[in-house]
Amino acid sequence: MRCVIARFPFDLTKADVLESMKGVKPETVVAESVVIGRRVYPVMQVGQVITRQDRRDFNAGEVVRAMTQLGFTVRGLPEAPAAALSPLQQASSMLGSHVTV
Repeated sequence: MRCVIARFPFDLTKADVLESMKGVKPETVVAESVVIGRRVYPVMQVGQVITRQDRRDFNAGEVVRAMTQLGFTVRGLPEAPAAALSPLQQASSMLGSHVTV
């Protein structure tokens, strides 16, 4: 499938991406990610490996679009942990009233 990343056309297949990422250790995911095989890779790492270009030359949206077209699962931004409620706020929410502190 023809994909444009960093203004350059690439003829990529799912097998090509799997082969390129074989043996590559995933970095810590802090933004969008792609599931390739049984591993989860940051989108920018995948883009760098498959295009052999510097990460500053393309954006995550281009790689997300290409990986989605090839049939890979793309995950959005990791969710931030919810702020813990104080005991007063928790009891208040259970009673149906809202207390702000």
